[in-house]
Amino acid sequence: MKKNTFLTMLFVLFSIYTYSQKEITGKVNFTNEKGLPDVNIRLKGAINANATTNQQGEFSIQIPENSSQILIFKKDGFDQQEINVKNLNTVNITLIEQKRLNQYGQLVTRTEADAEFRNGIITFESKDKKFAYWFDSRIYIDGAYFFDKNAYNQIGNGIIVRRARFAAKANLWENWYGEIDLDFAGAQMELKDVYLKYTTKNQKTFLKVGNFKEGFSMESTTTSRYITFIERSLVNEFTPSRHLGFNATTWGNNYNVIAGVHFQQVGELEQVTYTQNLNKDFGVDEGYSLTTRIVGRPISNDNITLHIAGNATYRTPETSWEFNDQYRISTRSISTVNRKKYLDTDNIVGVENIFLYGAEFATFYKNIMFQTEYMVHNINRIEGLQPVKNDGLYAQAGYIVFGGAYQYNKAEAEPTQIKRGKEWGDIELAARYDYLNLNDENAQIFGGSAEAYTFGLNYHVNSNVKFMLNYTYINHDRYASGKGKLFVGHDIDGNLTTDYQKVVEETGKAGDDFGMLQVRFEIDF
Repeated sequence: MKKNTFLTMLFVLFSIYTYSQKEITGKVNFTNEKGLPDVNIRLKGAINANATTNQQGEFSIQIPENSSQILIFKKDGFDQQEINVKNLNTVNITLIEQKRLNQYGQLVTRTEADAEFRNGIITFESKDKKFAYWFDSRIYIDGAYFFDKNAYNQIGNGIIVRRARFAAKANLWENWYGEIDLDFAGAQMELKDVYLKYTTKNQKTFLKVGNFKEGFSMESTTTSRYITFIERSLVNEFTPSRHLGFNATTWGNNYNVIAGVHFQQVGELEQVTYTQNLNKDFGVDEGYSLTTRIVGRPISNDNITLHIAGNATYRTPETSWEFNDQYRISTRSISTVNRKKYLDTDNIVGVENIFLYGAEFATFYKNIMFQTEYMVHNINRIEGLQPVKNDGLYAQAGYIVFGGAYQYNKAEAEPTQIKRGKEWGDIELAARYDYLNLNDENAQIFGGSAEAYTFGLNYHVNSNVKFMLNYTYINHDRYASGKGKLFVGHDIDGNLTTDYQKVVEETGKAGDDFGMLQVRFEIDF
């Protein structure tokens, strides 16, 4: 009796188990619709539910109805597939061979990749971390209002697209990096960074070739995304910025050494045209420059960085200049909306070479920042012509109000994106003094001088959005006439004049002085 009861219970249990399963049948094909043998099929989340296709690619598998209902099809050399069979009894699929051909008919290697937003920037990275690809774009909308009631020259208020940048960047095979960066502001395209970089395995040395910023000046090399004010200082006009060339950098916790050989500018069509015409018409060799930057960090930890650096660059005349042996320094005064260039040396003739050197000092302590640079610009000319010497400096300080902190990039020896203190962002207060002198009485070059006082308020909303508000008061001297085109004072008859020799205003009163309020709406994505 007991034996019969036990057998009856086993039969009931077996019936229940059999009833709670269902059979899935089907066929796995290759891309030519031919059956694919030896494909492993298993139930996701189960250990014992599996099957293998026969020589015709056919299969049959029993799966519990309360299981994941997802079948995984896998075979070496083919892409894995997952199929939900919840409402199916028959499954026919085609597996795709992992081999791929590019547009040139070459067999290519394949690596699985993940896509994710990193600080709001979409990034594709392979699972083995050897490859990454991302877009890096920026849009800056700037507006400016000028307090020019008492100025000698009227200034037009306005709003502009200051930057409209699009860049594609890639890490390849762990150690290689490539970038192309274009700017479409001002209704014209300008080539920015276009280069190849190789980084050693220890990540402490890298080599660059292409068009990129020369290693000179912290303010110049810091990306516009992370500068403290809407426009860089007046003295930034001295710095070489982007040129074609080669560059090597090595760095450690307490130092950076950067050295490079550079040639022509390729950013704007006008510069490229000058270079090509001088080559075509006169066979003129391209100029070259030797640039170096040495940085020391006596103190460098999570709370404080003390940065001290020296820069130097030796430069011969470039064929990207309008005239091969003539050199000109000109700059707008802390604004791109105001198109007037008050400071302008005009063309300086007989240039043999230029030697520019400078010093940097900066400290970043939690939510406090101080940064300053001084530069001397020497233009050496042919025998019989007096060399020209100019100089300039800036000094700035910043304070993050709501618990954020300044951050520093040791590899590049420059500040990077601040750390925000609140979920809604953070507020940054800043002030800057800058000065530029383009006058040299000995050489009889009077390009003008100016000093500016700027106060800034920045709202860092998140990693991608920032609002900036700057007030600047700028004071030009009597020589800042924009090559004799702008008024700098009154003559003896009370009429406005562009000639500094006719100005009757006393020292400190001549030259255009005015205030300006500027705003920027920035998004980086």
